[in-house]
Amino acid sequence: MTLSLAPADLRPLTALRFIAAAWVVLYTFWPNLDVGFLPNLAAKGYLGVELFFVLSGFILSHVYLQAAGEGGFKYGSFLWARLARVYPLHLMTLLGVMALGLAATAAGMAIDGSVLSWESLPANLLLLHAWGLAPEAGWNHPSWSISAEWFAYLCFPAFAFVTWRLRERPWLAVLGAAVMLLGLYAAFQLMAGFPLTQATIRWGALRIVPCFALGCTLYLVHRSGGVPRPALAAAVFGALIVASSSLMLWDGITVLLAGGLILSLGSVSNARAGILASAPAVYLGEISYSIYMICAPWQILAVNLAARATGAEDKKLQLFVWLPVIAAIPIAAAVTYHLVERPARKALRDMAERRNQRRTEQKSQAQLA
Repeated sequence: MTLSLAPADLRPLTALRFIAAAWVVLYTFWPNLDVGFLPNLAAKGYLGVELFFVLSGFILSHVYLQAAGEGGFKYGSFLWARLARVYPLHLMTLLGVMALGLAATAAGMAIDGSVLSWESLPANLLLLHAWGLAPEAGWNHPSWSISAEWFAYLCFPAFAFVTWRLRERPWLAVLGAAVMLLGLYAAFQLMAGFPLTQATIRWGALRIVPCFALGCTLYLVHRSGGVPRPALAAAVFGALIVASSSLMLWDGITVLLAGGLILSLGSVSNARAGILASAPAVYLGEISYSIYMICAPWQILAVNLAARATGAEDKKLQLFVWLPVIAAIPIAAAVTYHLVERPARKALRDMAERRNQRRTEQKSQAQLA
């Protein structure tokens, strides 16, 4: 097998995270723009979450698959690292929505009645609200996907077990994952009456499974050498994603194209990735989780304030008002990234390292005794 020579940090894929987050932002905020129409590309912005899910399977396999396959995987440490990555910002945004919701209610501002869903609070705090365990969608609603991610993290050993055993037949693994994805999408829509790609708190844990599996198997292709002419392939897949979304093709097609884009960009060397490997693009990718997680709180705060200031009772903002609201999102995300996400992640990981160091010292002392 020819192993990929792509760099370990995969900077273009970090930048791709920002593109996925921006797609979700467009989907979330377009209804607040007073233009009277909804472009198909914006209407399909919920698929940015699918892009995240596929990318998550790919990246976690990139980091952990070999250790899992060769017996060096530490499940507890893995889960702690993932929890340190996602939970502090989840908790902060949940509390932020709580504060904004209570303040908006006190000020007489109109908010969705389900935002302060006290019955759903325990499931949200425990990251179980995408497992069908929350009575309704509430609080920071986009965090349902973090609950789905948590489900995938818990199940990662099972994904890794299957993926590792198919490492010598990567394209067969991808074909199997693609067939599973398309079959599950078709069966779910037939039984539920709506696409799995639009499921959130009821079926979010199921929604991530085919995407995460696809990402894991795509990593096998990357590991075996990637794709030829990856920069050209990435450009083609990117254009096809825009076309399929604009033409409102079946979501399954777009998700498979997103997988092709991830595989192609993962095969592009940092030296040849151009703007996608630049420091600004990588930084935006690093704060993409914050961008995604502050969407709902920022919509509650900024849109309500802008609507009041301009007299837009229907919360439909003029373009010259809407654009600054959107442009401020990366700025707000940078603040939460540097004040909450990054330091909290470091603190929790340092805590784990100190605990491991104490255990090592205790074992050494016991052996000397």
